[in-house]
Amino acid sequence: MNILDHAVIIAYVLAMLALGWFYRHQESRQEYFLGGRAFGWFPLALSAMATQLSAISFISAPAFVGVRDGGGMIWLSYELAVPLAMALLMWAILPRLYRAGFVSIYEFIDARFGRETRFLLSLVFQTSRAFGTGVMVYALALILERMMNIPFWGTIALVGIVTAIYSLQGGMKAVVYSDAAQMIIIFLGIFLCTALAIAALGGPEELFASVPAERVVAVDFSRAGVDGDEFGFWPMLFGGIVLYASYYGCDQTQAQRLLSARDEGVMRKVLLANGLLRFPVVLLYCLMGLALGALALKDPQLSLGALGGVADRLVPTFILSYLPHGLIGLLVVAILAAAMSSLSSVINSLSAVSTEDISLVVKGIDERRYVLISRLAALFWAIVILAFSLFAGDIADTVIEAINKVGSIFYGPILATFALATTTRAVRGSAANIGILGGVGVNLVLWLEVPQVFWFWWNLAGFLATVGFAFVAEGLRRRALPRLVLDGETGELEAPWRETFLLVGWFAAILALLVAFPALWDVIGGLIG
Repeated sequence: MNILDHAVIIAYVLAMLALGWFYRHQESRQEYFLGGRAFGWFPLALSAMATQLSAISFISAPAFVGVRDGGGMIWLSYELAVPLAMALLMWAILPRLYRAGFVSIYEFIDARFGRETRFLLSLVFQTSRAFGTGVMVYALALILERMMNIPFWGTIALVGIVTAIYSLQGGMKAVVYSDAAQMIIIFLGIFLCTALAIAALGGPEELFASVPAERVVAVDFSRAGVDGDEFGFWPMLFGGIVLYASYYGCDQTQAQRLLSARDEGVMRKVLLANGLLRFPVVLLYCLMGLALGALALKDPQLSLGALGGVADRLVPTFILSYLPHGLIGLLVVAILAAAMSSLSSVINSLSAVSTEDISLVVKGIDERRYVLISRLAALFWAIVILAFSLFAGDIADTVIEAINKVGSIFYGPILATFALATTTRAVRGSAANIGILGGVGVNLVLWLEVPQVFWFWWNLAGFLATVGFAFVAEGLRRRALPRLVLDGETGELEAPWRETFLLVGWFAAILALLVAFPALWDVIGGLIG
């Protein structure tokens, strides 16, 4: 990297700080955490995708597709369930959460089931999200340390301090608008890397000629995920529906964006856009992985052996070796943007949840003092995350997989709790708590005693177990099982039929593309060659 690259990075950092300063005037909790509910669908959709498509995804997914053993386009099976999960959220959960008007989604659980359930879910969210984000910052700092040639602690300071400043100053407006800009930068970075990798290969014909056949397999119906195998169609579909519905609808990080929408129509458009647009972006960085993998077959410095067996070094090494100065700085900015979008969202959401929890204990907080406490809470969580990232070295080699598994232990029970809260009035708080403990318990048994079951199945198992335990516990008290009350029966909410048809149709199109991808790859390769 030279002075031009550093100038690009400095300009980006200053722009983010200026954005936080511009939106620093926040007078109420609605303004600070929900942006006054004034957002349109486009910035919210970009913000949601930017948070989900993190720096780790930008680096790890292409590496998985291109050079990791057992990798390839099978990564796309992660995306199968996204459209169906978005449709589910439109029907069952988010309309009621939006109409409730709360800042923290766990306030809804408090109103429905009581404080014990609220604090239980809130605690799970705060500890797991801070832990996972700290590891993300640590992993990113290791990569940027090599790329920018600055100390490890310096990369953490660059990412963490800048993000913390604009997040705690500007609140949700700074988070959303910075995320929107960062998503554009991320997309541009993926496009540039893909185009330059294909050019370095010698053109598209070399790409199609070089990629091994096994790496273009995008879906596998033979794997059931119950015999130590992974990435099978059925666990990725059913487990994925629960995972994505829980993450986008019942995790404060994502749900806070949807609650910031101008109205319910905008909220639906955000879900629809996420369901439709997420797949093309993921497909693009998977194609980037194929191009880099093909290039690694010709360039020894990009081979897995030259990378020290660490596939995640593929993208940074390519950037430093093949891109001209100026573009190197832009791609470093793309990685920073992906990291900052994830970190800023987590800081803001953790602040929202913890401040709302504080307001339950400390009564009579006026709006100005509430905003001040919120900023202090954001600062506290930023310090916690950064402190953890500094000391995560001893566990970082295995903790990413551990985080995914831990998340899948809780995603199902959390989604089930919100589903019960929004679709039935018959289950009370005590039964819901029994359901949560039962669902988590079932997943722990699967983890410890049935390790051959792919962890994606835990999402569905935890959901079904939580609902089952809750209904049985309530039925034992009432001597009759409670009746499920669906939104469609109440007549209170407009049915999102049009969006559902679009999302189900898009799911069918994605599935058809994944099934046909190897044949389609060969056909296009033949035409180009």
